[in-house]
Amino acid sequence: MAKPGVLVIHNRYLDPGGEDSVVNAEIALLRSKGHRVLQYARHNREIARFSGARKALLPLTTTWDPESYYELRSLIRQERAAIAHCHNLLPLLSPAVYYACAAEGIPVVQTVHNYRLACPGGNFFHQGEPCDACNGSLLKATLRGCYRDSRLQTGVVSLMLGAHRSLGTWQTMVNAYIAPSEFCRSALVQGGLPAGRIVVKPHFASEIYPRKIGLGEFAIFVGRLCQEKGILQLLDLWREVSHIPLLVVGSGPLEDSARQLARDTQAANITFAGQLSSDKTLRHIRNARFLVAPSRCYETFGMAVLESMACGVPAIVPRSGALHELVSDGRTGFHVDADDREQFASALRRAWAHPLETREMGRAARHRCMEHYSADSNYIRLSAIYDAALSTPPLANASNPVLRQFSPKWRGETLPASPATAPPPAALPAISTANFSPD
Repeated sequence: MAKPGVLVIHNRYLDPGGEDSVVNAEIALLRSKGHRVLQYARHNREIARFSGARKALLPLTTTWDPESYYELRSLIRQERAAIAHCHNLLPLLSPAVYYACAAEGIPVVQTVHNYRLACPGGNFFHQGEPCDACNGSLLKATLRGCYRDSRLQTGVVSLMLGAHRSLGTWQTMVNAYIAPSEFCRSALVQGGLPAGRIVVKPHFASEIYPRKIGLGEFAIFVGRLCQEKGILQLLDLWREVSHIPLLVVGSGPLEDSARQLARDTQAANITFAGQLSSDKTLRHIRNARFLVAPSRCYETFGMAVLESMACGVPAIVPRSGALHELVSDGRTGFHVDADDREQFASALRRAWAHPLETREMGRAARHRCMEHYSADSNYIRLSAIYDAALSTPPLANASNPVLRQFSPKWRGETLPASPATAPPPAALPAISTANFSPD
């Protein structure tokens, strides 16, 4: 039986990070299992080439981008993918892609990589601290400048969220939401998404990672050097555990501040490796005694922690957010209260002072990773989500106000009453090959 073709839709970032890596790994997994995968991608580097007028329109096209809508409709008709799998849509794609898929009768699955559908800032984090003060109010979020500390940029995101809340987009245009953790799912339900359509499917370790060698020569931090990841708090805490060598892998807006703080602590055993390739990062992880993830924000998952588990390296993680779901306290690592300085320092000292115990934790972490977060087990979950979406009736129909507004006006087309079964009309605009790639 032929496996369904998958159209992967993603707005790529200027600086590739964990989200782009997850998308790439999932595409590779689907292709390895025999699926035909087509990608429709926009990239934020396009913005630099926009005219002044087009840049001025970004606040509107972030809410509804006609280019993505029309290109996707044409692409779907030409390639006839069975299902669309969306990832990041901000700022170039917009939720218009859902309507394009609905008009062509293919179901939509949306992987949620952050909390933006419930929080314009995307991470329930503001001015250095976890935050839920807006409680869903887009006006409050805009006045506080929750997205990138900018009222203007927060206003753009809030406009998109508010418009599609009013249209019922989140409730009617997505067949299934994929949350990578139970914590993330709970936050999305509280944010108003339909609980019955949110499925938990964690990310996965896409390959057999190298096993840890020896007892480990240092502690390691891997991540973006920014407020959310807690790098400054970690380096300040290191005054109390200065006998433990620490390797910091990553870059970000706080890199200069982090290096200065390390100098101020006079801890010669703090080393900055900068941004490294995935292979080099994994080689460092496998030589570490443990990984420390001091995140201040509510993480949706934690790929660095999963990679350390795959290498057989235990992790010290906060109890808040989703990281504690990956780590079994006292068995594959430690849970700490990130705000409890003494508790955090005590866990660091214990993990360093008992290398044999720490090594056994690492072995248990690797076993847990291979058992619960392997590519094969992940594919089984993903296939079940696709099958469920394909077996349900289309969520949108000709009565949808947005489809009524846009579809009939596109070259005189009449929207079929049953878009899932009607034959595709002809004479559609040509698509730009710059935005998609076949398998």
